[in-house]
Amino acid sequence: MIMRSLALALMLTPTACAMTPKLTLPAAPVAPAYRVALDGEAVPEWRGMFGDPRLQRLIALALSDNRDLRIAALNAEAARAQIRVTRAQGLPNVGLDGAYTHQRQPGTVAGAGVGLGNAASSGVTFGQFTAQAALTSFEIDLFGRLRAQNSAATERYLASREGQRAARITVIGAVADAYIAERLAEEQLHLTEATLADWQGSLAIARKLHSAGQSSGVDLAQAEGLARQALADLAQREREREQATNALTLAVGAPLPSNLPQGMGLMQQPIRTSLAAGTPSDLLLRRPDIAQAEHDLRAANADIGAARAAFLPRLSLTGAFGFASLALQSLFTAGNRSWSYTPAISLPIFRGGELRGNLDIARLRSSIAVATYERSIQTAFREVADGLAGRATFASQLTEQRAVVEQAGRRAALARLSYRAGMTSRLELLDAQRTAYSAQQVLLTVRRDELTSATALYRALGGDTMMDTPK
Repeated sequence: MIMRSLALALMLTPTACAMTPKLTLPAAPVAPAYRVALDGEAVPEWRGMFGDPRLQRLIALALSDNRDLRIAALNAEAARAQIRVTRAQGLPNVGLDGAYTHQRQPGTVAGAGVGLGNAASSGVTFGQFTAQAALTSFEIDLFGRLRAQNSAATERYLASREGQRAARITVIGAVADAYIAERLAEEQLHLTEATLADWQGSLAIARKLHSAGQSSGVDLAQAEGLARQALADLAQREREREQATNALTLAVGAPLPSNLPQGMGLMQQPIRTSLAAGTPSDLLLRRPDIAQAEHDLRAANADIGAARAAFLPRLSLTGAFGFASLALQSLFTAGNRSWSYTPAISLPIFRGGELRGNLDIARLRSSIAVATYERSIQTAFREVADGLAGRATFASQLTEQRAVVEQAGRRAALARLSYRAGMTSRLELLDAQRTAYSAQQVLLTVRRDELTSATALYRALGGDTMMDTPK
């Protein structure tokens, strides 16, 4: 009888109606091509993207020590463990039990069972040994509820793996951006120090000329004002460098080693800026956050199947096979065998709206997952488009700013010669020096923006697909 019930259940299982709705991914809600179309190199592995040996050491350190990356890896492991928990619900639970029971029954009760009559009025005391293997409440998944739950758990694990990849790319980009900011702060500090030394030298000359009566108090006041401005700028640059170093330490996730290679200058940074974007459809394959949103969508869709199947009957089986005896030495003899099985079917009748509420929640979460998936695609498209716009304009802006720096430097040099020859006023010289200083600061800022734009494009294109083993 039990074998016939199991055979019937197994025959019904493959033909049971599917409760999980068919999933059709929405069309990408973006244009088929980018407005700015540029040729370039394929997205390289991160060591090929960032050529500065110091930056490479910092990225490698971050990939092993960064806490966000470690959390993402642990979340992926937790999701994988959840798969095992969910799969176990569809497997039979078998346990082995052994027990010894010692009890006393009144004579009237014991006699009714064994025919002792009034002779056993004093009662019966006996012990019983049992040993059995039990199958407890094994659910036969007729309508796919457990399969849907297992599918949802698997998709969430895959989503967590993509989340780990996305976190890895984010960490690489964050370290690169923090390093570029630190390079900018360092070079702006050096530029301010050089400018301060120059203006303090001019101030010393102005004081000597004023003491000799060869210049007015206005010239001395202007020279003092520039020197004090440079001192104020120096304090700001020192603060910015310390803050940039702190931000870099946080991005790396560990104290910066003292034996790092010498860093390359901001203008000499070998960061690739000419990456090929491909088409928007390529992002669906390259961006881990889009893949993560897709797996979350599939998991939410499977949850609908599990919620639907909860309305239908559940067939379960409980069984046991073992031995029972009053004496331990005869426990496992053939005559002491015992067995039982209990097929059971349950159909929910009234749950106070719980099942309907669970189904509504599952459907709403699926709709949210669709919107999240579409938003991920739109965000990726916008980030790549911004990166391409930066790539198309930063090169020419940097070229023009270099020309501005050269022109300002020539003007400052000529103004210095003219001032020494007595042909121009000190005011004109100070103005030329201020212009040259400002132009150099702007050049460094533009270069920083170009490099961070290239890093952002690298992230927007999905970075490299290499996955280091988390430590």
